[in-house]
Amino acid sequence: MDLLAILDEAVAALKAPLGEDDRSQGWTDDLRREVQEEISISRSVLRRHGSGMVRYLRPRLDEWMEREEIRPGRLQHLSGVQRRLVDARNTV
Repeated sequence: MDLLAILDEAVAALKAPLGEDDRSQGWTDDLRREVQEEISISRSVLRRHGSGMVRYLRPRLDEWMEREEIRPGRLQHLSGVQRRLVDARNTV
């Protein structure tokens, strides 16, 4: 799957309001907004300046989720976003 498509999917997932399950997994509205903003910025940089800019992106999603003690659930796939950004950065 294309990196931009993965970022689009992640932003769409984060736009949905948090449910009780999300909150029980550790998500807060502030964290959701921060993660969405971070992904949106990365997506915007790649759209405007091309995939060569991926080497300058410094995703912090895993760090945030670990610090906030997020447990597996609906939004857990977001850790895959960071992995894909790091993989793309290593191949450029």
